[in-house]
Amino acid sequence: MAFAYILFSNHLNRFYIGCTTDSVENRLTKHNQSFFGVKAFTSKSSDWNIVWKVETDSIEHARKIEKKIKAMKSTVFIRNLISYPELTLKIFKETLR
Repeated sequence: MAFAYILFSNHLNRFYIGCTTDSVENRLTKHNQSFFGVKAFTSKSSDWNIVWKVETDSIEHARKIEKKIKAMKSTVFIRNLISYPELTLKIFKETLR
């Protein structure tokens, strides 16, 4: 089991896109506690919240989803992904290949 996820920081008004084999809640705690070091992007704030996540069977699939979202380079796309569950299903199926 693995996850692709999106976090949002109100303080930074920014999204963070990632993937993990850990639970997303545990990963969120690590991001908010600067577990990944002071140079990591998420260490710039400690108010990250989970705004979207999808479960996959493998970390490889979760990475494909993460890359697909990052390739869009669009806040509008991310907001639509959060708002429209059918978009999540579409990306999930597209990245199975």
